[in-house]
Amino acid sequence: MIPTAKARLAGVIGWPVDHSLSPRLHGFWLERHRIDGVYVALPVRPEDLGDALRLLPRIGFRGANVTVPHKEKALEAMDEVEPLARTIGAVNTVVVQGDGTLLGRNTDAFGFIENLRQGAPHWHAPHKPALVVGAGGAARAVCVALLDAGVPEIYLVNRTAARAKELAARLGEQVIPVPWESHAAAMAEAALVVNTTTLGMKGQPETELDLSKLPRAAVVTDVVYAPLETPLLAAARARGNVTVDGLGMLIHQARPGFEAWFGVAPEATPELRAFLIEALEA
Repeated sequence: MIPTAKARLAGVIGWPVDHSLSPRLHGFWLERHRIDGVYVALPVRPEDLGDALRLLPRIGFRGANVTVPHKEKALEAMDEVEPLARTIGAVNTVVVQGDGTLLGRNTDAFGFIENLRQGAPHWHAPHKPALVVGAGGAARAVCVALLDAGVPEIYLVNRTAARAKELAARLGEQVIPVPWESHAAAMAEAALVVNTTTLGMKGQPETELDLSKLPRAAVVTDVVYAPLETPLLAAARARGNVTVDGLGMLIHQARPGFEAWFGVAPEATPELRAFLIEALEA
């Protein structure tokens, strides 16, 4: 529907942000539910982030998503931060509250676990360890999601060992840093492998993970969704492992924010997925 002067406003803040699928995603839901609302891309330089966030309530925005490279810095500009976002150390969803204050949330953990459960319903969290590749913001969200789901142990693998050790120390003894050269051996015990890095993304190097000892029953998933099937997922699928791409994480992490801003709980439907894939393939 065509927005009116009373349209509810939200958007996604990033730098750069012109590649984001979020306007298309939220636009689909706005049209599907016939909501008088607008969701736009907001390119904001890192040095302007604080000012941009504080401006949201003054220009009538209900809130915004926050994407790279702003998620960690956004936490500092919030008036209130939900415990999960504080634990992860990053904010990806901002809600303008009734009094104009900013509430910081993190829905990446929710988006990850919902995508995993939808794509691999047979996966059982308390069964065996998970192996997570990476030690950045996405890795923190994924590890927190897995620990909350009941995974007994997480093997954390990162090219820079110090970062893996630092994250493991922050999250607790269930997270075990594993040297890169030992990742193949660690996979022999894993029921789940998660790539949280940009490796495998279009224009980036591949992950170069050795899957030879990974059980065929293990699930392999990637937070990357461009391309939809990364080299890691292609290699895992070729050897018989169930794979879950990263597009569903994008969709599911968006659901809580849309509900907070526009008052409707949206669904992750096959039609929406096809609509986003159409843009990826264009």
